[in-house]
Amino acid sequence: MAENNEFIREVDEDYRRDRILQIWKRYSGVIIALAVLLVVGVAGYRYWQTQQRAAAEAASVQFDEANRLARDGKVAEADKVFDALEVQGPAGYRLLARFRSAAETSKRDAEAGAKEFDTLAGDTGLGDGLRDLARLRAALLRLDSPNPDPALANLQGLAAGTPFRHTAREMLGLAALKKGDFEEAGRWFDQLVADPETPRNLRERIEVYAALVAGGPVTVTEAKPEVAAPPPPITR
Repeated sequence: MAENNEFIREVDEDYRRDRILQIWKRYSGVIIALAVLLVVGVAGYRYWQTQQRAAAEAASVQFDEANRLARDGKVAEADKVFDALEVQGPAGYRLLARFRSAAETSKRDAEAGAKEFDTLAGDTGLGDGLRDLARLRAALLRLDSPNPDPALANLQGLAAGTPFRHTAREMLGLAALKKGDFEEAGRWFDQLVADPETPRNLRERIEVYAALVAGGPVTVTEAKPEVAAPPPPITR
């Protein structure tokens, strides 16, 4: 019985070798080509990784240089570097450069900076969070403009459940305080109090805002000049 089993095993092994040899003869070219493609693919991927790393490092140096130029007041030179990053840099640095360029522009011209943030907000290639951030920055730049209504409308949209709702509600409350609408201001501040995710530092500021709302409008009365006391009698 053991000899039969050994014979069967040897026959089975011979059969498998024959099958493998037949497959090799038929598909050896394909197998070799696949092996070469695999090696080339791995080498290409590693080369791509190296190039991406080098590009990111170069972009990081450019971004830091642009920030340094902006801090030193060399605005035109900083803008050139930011513009170059927007065109040639890796995706992440292109986006950083666009946001930073808009922020630098807003320091010189609030409306021009707001328009750059508008462009970012309208870019459907960005995620919702980044587009909302751009909308927020544009709205904040326009709050003190002669016509703040569009900015307030944007803030109201952001206050309805976006990640930036806390800042939007705070700004809306302060805008209401500024125009003397204490009831509206109180509604926005109450929403911040009721939101369990309101940051702690903002809750501390709300206490100050709530005190202002509770105090209501300040009535300024016109001061009346006091009647001067008669001079003392002159004694001789």
